[in-house]
Amino acid sequence: MDKNAERVKSAVRERYGALARQQQSCCALTSCCPPSQKLYDPADIEELPQEVSDFSLGCGNPVAAAGLREGEVVLDLGSGGGLDCFLAAKRVGEKGRVIGLDMSPDMLALARKNADRLGAANVEFRSGEMEAMPVESGSVDVIISNCVVNLSPDKDAVFQEAFRVLRPGGHLSISDIALVGELDPETRGSLEAWASCVAGALPKDEYLKKLRRAGFTDITTAEKSWRYIPTVSMWVSAVRPE
Repeated sequence: MDKNAERVKSAVRERYGALARQQQSCCALTSCCPPSQKLYDPADIEELPQEVSDFSLGCGNPVAAAGLREGEVVLDLGSGGGLDCFLAAKRVGEKGRVIGLDMSPDMLALARKNADRLGAANVEFRSGEMEAMPVESGSVDVIISNCVVNLSPDKDAVFQEAFRVLRPGGHLSISDIALVGELDPETRGSLEAWASCVAGALPKDEYLKKLRRAGFTDITTAEKSWRYIPTVSMWVSAVRPE
């Protein structure tokens, strides 16, 4: 990893680690993402403790779009406090399994605390990075992620790893940020802008090109209804072919 990538990862880890320690949503600090009440169906989160459901760091609801089925194995990239993992666990049931992956020790500690509180026996949280996932090849049915891939300084590696761990016929369902305007050099090089989901965002065409390069097919996208110029929230679905 080059020094710039190391600096980006360190800035991201520091920012989200601080949010975990404070148990504070990023939306409490910035207007760049909507609160969980606008992203999730109230019926999906009403049974969760408010401390869990209100800790939203995402820009969408990948679980709602993933079409999860009972018994599936789900991997959440950048699982944070575990909200999407717990929602996915309800859909895959006792015969299914959910793996949350995060590189922040503070986030992992919070997620495991939440899992114990909820008695989420079919959810586990692993320490690791998206560019080198500690997950067995061909062992996952569905990958979800919520506003996290944009934070990676090496998205090609993320998508290659996603392709590797998915079973043939498996798919990913991602909510993420795309660039819809120009970034000035100062913003592009700002670590704060990277950790705020701006500097690392790619134009949608470039984002999808990287998915195709990794081997994914049947790629579909949908733009969300809100924007935080120069970015926009989008949903992306892609399949690892048989």
